[in-house]
Amino acid sequence: MNTMNIQKYLPLTESTAYILLALRRPLHGYGVMQEVTMLSENTVAVGAGTLYGAMSTLEKQGLIVKVGEEGRRKLYSLTEYGKQVLVEHIRRTAILVEKAAVVKHL
Repeated sequence: MNTMNIQKYLPLTESTAYILLALRRPLHGYGVMQEVTMLSENTVAVGAGTLYGAMSTLEKQGLIVKVGEEGRRKLYSLTEYGKQVLVEHIRRTAILVEKAAVVKHL
């Protein structure tokens, strides 16, 4: 994918970034909610309504894909394109953190 296509999804919201990060391995919705809470060290909680709306959008954008089912639970995972978007978001965030660390008076 070309970088310009990736840029249209950036910046990610904090919740979306954590959802994509959680889906580095296949998970169902409840698993994603738990993983987001754990990864964010309890600073981000995603409710079911928000999560399923976000996952529907991310699937339509080609950033995640349904990879299976466990009973009624659908399993989703990042696509290669989703990984590229997440990696670019993390790169950009790292720049922000680096610059903020230099500014001592914040």
